[in-house]
Amino acid sequence: MQLQKYLLIALFLVASTSLLAANYIPITTDNTCLLLQVNDQNRLEQVYFGKKIKQLNELEAVPLKSFSAYSTFGTTHVFEAALRMTHADGNTSTELGYVSTKTDRKDTNIFHTVISLKDEYYGLYVDLHYNAYQKEDIIEQWTEIRNGENKPVILNNFASADLSFYAKKYYVSQFYGDWSEEMNIAEQELTSGIKIIDTKLGVRSNQYTHPCFLLSLGNPVEESNGEVIGGTLAWPGNFQFCFEVDNDQKLRVLSGINPYASTYTLDKDKIFKTPALLYTYSNEGTGKITRNFHRWARKYGIKNGDKERSILLNNWEATYFDFDEPKLTQIIDDASKMGFELFLLDDGWFGNKYPRNGDTAGLGDWQTNTKKLPRGIPYLIEECKKRGLKFGIWVEPEMVNPKSELYEKHPDWVIAQPHRERTPQRNQLILDMSNPKVKEFVYNTIDEILQKNPGIDYVKWDCNRFVQNSGSSYLPADKQSHLWIDYSLALLEVMDKVSAKYPDVTFMACSGGGGRIDYGTMKHFDEYWISDNNDPLQRIFTQWGAQYFFPTIGLASHVSVSPNHISGRSTPLKYRFDIAMAGKLGMDLQPVQMTDEEKIFSKNAIETYKQIRKTVLHGDLYRILSPYKNNRTVFMYVNENKDEAIVFNFLVRKELKSDKQTIYLKGLDPNKTYTLKEINKVSPNWSRAAAYENKPFSGDYLMTVGLTFPIYNEYESVLLQLNSIK
Repeated sequence: MQLQKYLLIALFLVASTSLLAANYIPITTDNTCLLLQVNDQNRLEQVYFGKKIKQLNELEAVPLKSFSAYSTFGTTHVFEAALRMTHADGNTSTELGYVSTKTDRKDTNIFHTVISLKDEYYGLYVDLHYNAYQKEDIIEQWTEIRNGENKPVILNNFASADLSFYAKKYYVSQFYGDWSEEMNIAEQELTSGIKIIDTKLGVRSNQYTHPCFLLSLGNPVEESNGEVIGGTLAWPGNFQFCFEVDNDQKLRVLSGINPYASTYTLDKDKIFKTPALLYTYSNEGTGKITRNFHRWARKYGIKNGDKERSILLNNWEATYFDFDEPKLTQIIDDASKMGFELFLLDDGWFGNKYPRNGDTAGLGDWQTNTKKLPRGIPYLIEECKKRGLKFGIWVEPEMVNPKSELYEKHPDWVIAQPHRERTPQRNQLILDMSNPKVKEFVYNTIDEILQKNPGIDYVKWDCNRFVQNSGSSYLPADKQSHLWIDYSLALLEVMDKVSAKYPDVTFMACSGGGGRIDYGTMKHFDEYWISDNNDPLQRIFTQWGAQYFFPTIGLASHVSVSPNHISGRSTPLKYRFDIAMAGKLGMDLQPVQMTDEEKIFSKNAIETYKQIRKTVLHGDLYRILSPYKNNRTVFMYVNENKDEAIVFNFLVRKELKSDKQTIYLKGLDPNKTYTLKEINKVSPNWSRAAAYENKPFSGDYLMTVGLTFPIYNEYESVLLQLNSIK
């Protein structure tokens, strides 16, 4: 292993040496290259980003450009700038000259490069950091700004990354939505001027927009063809992506914290570190973008990305706030008999002076409600253990109801403007995490719950509102604009502390659905809740969007009641199970609400999922038919050895004629032989894929000739399992 390790390092160094000798600074992975250069005026430039360049002579066939690698305001640059600031003496201009480059290896897979720049007059230092993940083809880039001047400086714009491109046309895809309809996708052509994708919500910041983009060069984005860049910001707060096409048809993409209302005072000798932009390049369409991110995330981006996930039953839609010990014990017993592995107790278990019997009171008072649960949480944990189940619990530690003991004691702890009416959402206010006492309270809330109730295996961390009246009673008058950034920094510090102390407790990131889905948060969480809407038709679209960047291993997806509580839509139980089985399966529908037939089907479906979840959660995702463009949507997961694949088919629009479409599978080994069968069927004696079952097919046949079978019943779905013949 040691020999292999050093051979890999040697190969990296050899591939980069010739480029370095020509005064280029290469940031390379196995298949991509970001190439930088210092020009004759000592300015750092980006000259290339794309398919990997291994030797100097290969540059002859590559059209190199000269783009500023980290643009600054105040001198000759007249477009949006990565860095805009005011020096201690009031000068608003900055000119960064190149100082040095240092590359080291964190391990055989990660090479870390730091390019140091300095203002040519002032003591202002900027370090551009790059982690190049070799096998996953991901580049992680962030910026560190150090104030070496004698007095504080003012930062106005502070991008994490400044990337530039030149093409005939540019198309950007953004991800947007609202509560219960997250992660919709919209693509548009960029024309001269500026396109901004951002959020100004501060907390639950992704409710309307998500911190991700796809940029296609030359043509509209395609799944398996074309040059595409995918980027996402690892930050739970306000973000901004600025796409600016200039008069020469050059595109600059600035990514980072949203500078809106966030002017930041950087004291002498202090460092301002931006969040990281994670990005990857593909010349094979968006499919490769997704697989790069998923492989990276399972190893680096999500907590315990290599471990199994438990199938849970949540009490929320069955009880809401109205429960007691007997009711919960019955649900726990039902969960065990159905084959679940974890019971999650949702909102409503706390508060005594102001009991949490609805969303109007109790939030912030994290004592077990003795009327509902006289024997406390330990009793429920023990009831779960008796039945072979794990136990999970819901918390929302950043929030407070005005009707609570916490608010009575500390009304100054909430985010609010003086002389303005406080405006609750969901009857709650946000605690001001820029205040160290509040930060300590939030950490202690989670720590004490876990300490006082040993045996909690799972925590659902919720966050149900965004910021309004953005003022802090803690921050001084001249630093009120720090609130947006300081809140997020404090939140990440608490998350880091909690995940370090409780590495074996599973944490779910929830924010009224998908309001907090980012890789700054995700590394501290095992799962993410992409939407409160479990309607299966909506979930098809929501999960389709989310999975462009975020891995299936963390995508919690639950079977819910019908008609759905949000959409009002009635759908078959199989359809609901099938889309939930395309992620990390859970259920809000209670066994007590089912018929005997539904119980049998559900129990069998859970058992089927246990057999396929390794491939679903850890396999490579291949999208085949988009729900945006087809009546049927199809996607599949293929395991690492390519000896198992699970294919999901859903009818999303019913037409009078049969939808008899050929499905060309992807990702298989063309030289292996596979058999297939339909799984999770309503009837064991009938199959949509009967013509193909119990017959051998080569991977090449399945990918080039494909499978043709109809699905035309409203809300019909078909799951296929393929296994290679040994």
